[in-house]
Formats: sequence, C-alpha cells, structure tokens
Amino acid sequence: MSASPFTPEIGIESSLGYFLSTARNVLAARIDRAVAPLGLTSSQIGVILLLSYERARTPNEMSRVLSYDTGSMTRMLDRLEKKGFLVRQRSHADRRVVELALTQAGRDAAQQLPDLVSSVLKAQLSGFSADEVGMLVRLLQRFIANDAQTDAVCGAGCNG
Repeated sequence: MSASPFTPEIGIESSLGYFLSTARNVLAARIDRAVAPLGLTSSQIGVILLLSYERARTPNEMSRVLSYDTGSMTRMLDRLEKKGFLVRQRSHADRRVVELALTQAGRDAAQQLPDLVSSVLKAQLSGFSADEVGMLVRLLQRFIANDAQTDAVCGAGCNG
C-alpha cells in the first residue's frame, strides 16, 4: 500500500476531519427532521433498517455493525422497544441468545425509511452532478476501506 499524500492541517477551516464530521452531523440533523414524524431519530433508523434487511439479529451483532458500545446499544434498543418498533425474544436454538424482531410498527417504518432517506440525500446533494456523486461515493469507499475493521459496516461495498 502506498503512503498517504495527506498532510494534516492545523486550521479548522481546512481540516479533513472537521469537514467529514460536519458533513455527518449535517446529514444526521436533516435525517432527524425527516424521520421525526415516524417517532425515530437518525441513530435509530440504522437498527430498524438492519433488522429489516436481516443484516443483524442480536444486540451484539447490532453493536458490532453500528460501532456502538453495548451499553449505548442497550439504551437504544430499550427506547425502540418502548416505542413499539421492536421486541426482544430468547432464541429457540440457544436460550442464552436474545434475538431482535421488528413489530408491525417497525416493519411499517422500515418500508418508509428508504424513500425518506433518499429524499434527504437528494436535497443534500442538490447541485452535484451524477459523476460527482459517483466520485464522492467511490472516494468514501476507499477512505473507509483503509480501516480493516470496517467489514461489518460496509461488507464488500467498501472495496469496490
């Protein structure tokens, strides 16, 4: 692997880390506003979507994929369960394992989320050409792929 051409900048106005963090925060705030009518937050939709797409089914898997510590994940799952979006149940195969399942309200929300998130992204990417969006995605995939611990988050999507 070749050395990085990146030279850290001291000033916040030119800091890559600052812009990545701010972009994430702007997107999260915009998604929060879009999903608020469903009773969800941008942080919570990851759990709903991962369950819907069957990418994670236990609190431990959910913590790993979303990069949350187990305490934070437990609190998030408590809130989602209290809101009626999911239930926890003991595995029939191994009673020590707790499995997560969407309720009907969770499945209904999961069906609405892709369109809501898509509309937010479309608005946030206003003024970008299709080529620019493609380039941004490819650059971020390469950026993410430089961390060997990201397979759980990206799967094969970060390698291409």
